[in-house]
Amino acid sequence: MATSTLVEPAQNAPQGHAKATQASRPRPMINPWVVALTVTLATFMELLDTSIANVSLPYIAGGLGRSYDEVTWILTTYLVANAVVLPMSAWLSRVFGRKTYYMACVTLFTITSFFCGIAPTLGIMLLSRVLQGIGGGGLAPVEQAILVDAFPPAKRASAFALYTVAIVTAPAIGPVLGGWITDNYNWRWVFFINIPVGILSLFLTNRFVHDPPTFAEERKTVRVNGKLRIDGIGIALVGLGSAALEVLLDRGQIDDWFGSPFIIWMFVIGVGCLTAAVFWELHVPDPIIDFRLLKIRNFAFANFFYFIFGFGLFASTTMIPQLLQSLYGYRAIDAGLVLGPGALVITFLAPVGAQLVQRGIVKPRILLFGAVMIVGISFLHYAHFNLDTDYKHYALARALQGLGYGFFFVPLSVIAYSQLSPAQNNKASSLTNFFRNWGGSFGIAFITTMSERRQNFHQERVGSTIAASSSSLQENIHQTAAYLQAHGFSPADAVTAAYGRVYDQLHAQTQLLAFMDCFHIIGVITLIAAPLVLLTKSFKAPAKAPEGH
Repeated sequence: MATSTLVEPAQNAPQGHAKATQASRPRPMINPWVVALTVTLATFMELLDTSIANVSLPYIAGGLGRSYDEVTWILTTYLVANAVVLPMSAWLSRVFGRKTYYMACVTLFTITSFFCGIAPTLGIMLLSRVLQGIGGGGLAPVEQAILVDAFPPAKRASAFALYTVAIVTAPAIGPVLGGWITDNYNWRWVFFINIPVGILSLFLTNRFVHDPPTFAEERKTVRVNGKLRIDGIGIALVGLGSAALEVLLDRGQIDDWFGSPFIIWMFVIGVGCLTAAVFWELHVPDPIIDFRLLKIRNFAFANFFYFIFGFGLFASTTMIPQLLQSLYGYRAIDAGLVLGPGALVITFLAPVGAQLVQRGIVKPRILLFGAVMIVGISFLHYAHFNLDTDYKHYALARALQGLGYGFFFVPLSVIAYSQLSPAQNNKASSLTNFFRNWGGSFGIAFITTMSERRQNFHQERVGSTIAASSSSLQENIHQTAAYLQAHGFSPADAVTAAYGRVYDQLHAQTQLLAFMDCFHIIGVITLIAAPLVLLTKSFKAPAKAPEGH
C-alpha cells in the first residue's frame, strides 16, 4: 500500500508552498504484508475474546460471588455491543479516519480488558464488557477494508488467506486457551493477556498503517458544506435492532424463547427496528449500512455464503467441545486439541487456495462450490459417530471440515469484491462482517436450542419403548446391582444405583443422538446452499499487479 512521508520545508520557501510540497511528496513503499500482519494481530485478539471466557464462567461466578446464570451476561453484553457497532464501523471509519478509528478501537479494547481483569463486582465487569465489545466491534470490518485497499486486486486472495486463518482459528483456540489459563493461573488473566497484544498492535498500526488517498475522497461524502452529516435515525434503528436481536438469540433458550414476555419483546423490537432500518437506509443519501450494495449480484450471493460460513463454523466450534466434554469426559484442553487439526489444515490450505485463485488455475466460484460441498459432507460424516468414537476419528473429521473451510473464505471474498468499485470497499466490509457475525450468532443459538429439544424428543421416544417389565432391562439392572453389592453397596442402594446407571446410559445415548441430528441438519442446509454458488456472475480475473506496487 502506498503511503506518504512528510518532509521539512525549505528555509526560504513560503509556508503555503511547503505545505503543497509535503502533500505532493509520496511516502516510501510499505510492504502490504507488514500492514496485513499488523491489523490481523488485533483482530485475532478480538475474535479470541468472543470465546475465551466461556470455560471460565464458573470461576468468574465464584470470584464475583454471583450465580452462573447471572455471569452468562458477561458473554451476552459483549456480543450485543459487538453486534451494535459492527455494521456502523464503515461509517465511523469515514467520520474519524480509518487509521484513527482503528487505533481508537484497539485502545478502548485494551483499556477495558484491564478493567475486566480487575473488576471487583459483576456490575463493573458488565460495563467493561460492553465497552470492550464496542471497541472490538470495529476491528474485523476495518481490517478487511484495509486489506482490500492495501493489496491490488490480483493479490487480494493471499491477504484473504491470512484473514481466514485469523477468523477461523481464533474462536477455536479461545476455549482451550481460556481453560489452560484458568487451570494454571487465574481467570483474570483471560482478560489481562489482551493488554500486551493491544499495546504492540497500537505501536505497529501507528507506524505502518495509513489511510490511502482514495479513502480521503470517500470521507468527504459524510460532510455537507463542511459539516458532518449524521444519520441519527439510522444509527438508532440499527443499534436498537441489533442489540435486541442479539439478546434474543443469546438468551432465548435460557428464558424459554417465546414462553418469555422478555424474549417476545426482544423479537418485536429487533425485527421491527431492523425492518424499518432497511427501508430507511435505502432512502437516505449517506446510510449507516449501504443495503443498496446488495443489488450487486455477486456481492449479494457472497453475503449469503458469509452467513452460511459463520453459521456452520461457530455452530460446530461450539458443539464439538460441548459434546466431547459432556459425553466423553474430555477436559477443555483435550476437547480443544480435537479442533487443532482443523485449524492446522486451514492454516496450510488457505494460502494454497489463494494461489489457485490468483494464478487463475481454478475459478473462484468453482473452488467455492467444492469447498461448500466438502464442508457439508464433513457435517454428515460427524452425524454417524457413536459413543465409542475415539479422538482420532473426531480429529480427522475436523481436519476434513478444515479442508472445506481452507478453500471457503478466500474465493468467497474474491467473489464479494469482484464487482465493487474502490469507493465501495469500505461500506462492503461492514456488510460482509455483519452477515458473518449474524451467521455465527444464529448458529450458536441453533445448537443451543436444537440439541436440547432433540434430546427431549429422543428421550421420550426411546424411553417409551423400554417397559419397566422388559426382561433385558431387568437383567441389566440385576447384573449391575449384583456387581455393586459385591463391592460394598447395600441391596437397596445397589438397586437404586443400577437404575441410575441405566438412566445415565439413556441420557448419554439421547444426548448423542441430539448432537448427531444437529450435525445432520447443518450438513443438509450447507449442501442445499452449495448450488447457489453457481448463480454468481463470472468475472475476469484481475491482471497481475506491476512489480512496483
